[in-house]
Amino acid sequence: MRSGTNAGVTRRRFNQGLVAAAAGTMAAPAFLRGQSLNNKLNIAVIGAGGRGAADTASVAGENIVALCDVNAKSLEGAAKRYPVAKQYSDFRKLFENAKDFDAVVIATCEHTHAAATMLALKHNKHVYCEKPLTHDIWEARQIREAAGKLKVATQMGIQIHATENYRKVVELVQAGAIGPVREAHVWVSRAWGLQSEEAAKRNHDIVYVADRPKAGKAAPDALNWDLWLGPAAYRPYDDVYVPGPKWYRWWDFGNGTMSDLGSHWNDLPFWALKLQSPLTIEASGPAPHPEIAPASMSATYEYGARGDMPPVKFTWHQGENKPEIWKTGGIPKWGDGCLFIGDKGMLLADYDKHVLLPEKDFVDFKRPAPTIARSPGHHEEWIEACKTGKPTAADFQYSGLLTEANHLGNVAFRVGKKLQWDPVALRATNAPEADAYIRRERRAGWEL
Repeated sequence: MRSGTNAGVTRRRFNQGLVAAAAGTMAAPAFLRGQSLNNKLNIAVIGAGGRGAADTASVAGENIVALCDVNAKSLEGAAKRYPVAKQYSDFRKLFENAKDFDAVVIATCEHTHAAATMLALKHNKHVYCEKPLTHDIWEARQIREAAGKLKVATQMGIQIHATENYRKVVELVQAGAIGPVREAHVWVSRAWGLQSEEAAKRNHDIVYVADRPKAGKAAPDALNWDLWLGPAAYRPYDDVYVPGPKWYRWWDFGNGTMSDLGSHWNDLPFWALKLQSPLTIEASGPAPHPEIAPASMSATYEYGARGDMPPVKFTWHQGENKPEIWKTGGIPKWGDGCLFIGDKGMLLADYDKHVLLPEKDFVDFKRPAPTIARSPGHHEEWIEACKTGKPTAADFQYSGLLTEANHLGNVAFRVGKKLQWDPVALRATNAPEADAYIRRERRAGWEL
């Protein structure tokens, strides 16, 4: 059920410290201006095909007034569903008519998330951006800081965050059901990245590829390849890059399995254990490839104490990698999972279920009373926040930190050493070579 449709929202003033780049474009907060007479938001969608089509359908109870996609076929399909919406191929042009809309849904490929999101923030729009929030750590910091100075509703597309199961797991951990947690693991079996041809077939990979194609091909007539590349350095078109999810594996466009599924799975320990910035990050796996993310790898993060929570070591495993306790049969061998190891027991969870271990020790366990407000639904939560100013659970302050941490795992993998992390300076103090991965170069015309 949708909620939060109050028409009489009190006018709010801007913070004095708004980003300078936004100063020339800002007017009243978006949840006060521009809403139609039926009190529905006017929403622009950037990336109208694929995942964007599902996101649009989830907010279609509002007014879809603009559609943008670099693929003319995707744009045409979306326009049939929302015929009154204006159509654009370049989201930079969309914002020339920013007065037409109050809020923006962004579901482009990962490497263009930050450019579209920053434009939305500069125009003081509410923003829903698919995961991961950005393509690199520096972008995540820029988005988080810009959003923190505004009174707009933000949400990263980690739909599982809104579920009852995740909330119950967080409540159990934070209530001390398994005692202080000093170790945690996440593992996912998906392996979108560089792998052998045999492994690609075994994992039902979309296409086997071992390196960048030496020669380009003609792009489909419907696809504006230059706009699709956005801030990435130019390269000739090839069908090993598109359509999604092929592009996930290429460093120039994505970050492999980590930034994709890590946004969902690492969200649970990040939330339950109140994690923010790690002290150190160390990764292991095959020799890094300059073009393609790994299929299988692990990354271990060390976090200091947080309030009454002790220091914790958290490890991410992807592809064929699994925790040792999983390999030895110490826990059920779920294909994907999140394990919290506490002083008094363990908690094993996935998207839909969870169990306290050893089960015999928790036969008479009484679940703590709910402490986290239940969500009306991930998209519904954002819509309500746009209209009322109520916070969302996965806003850019929270999801920006989660995105930074996920990207750090890949940075450590690419550098090949244990990183000592300075979150204020946004650098690995012992590895200046990591700077190139923390902040990637952007093509002219696509600056934040």
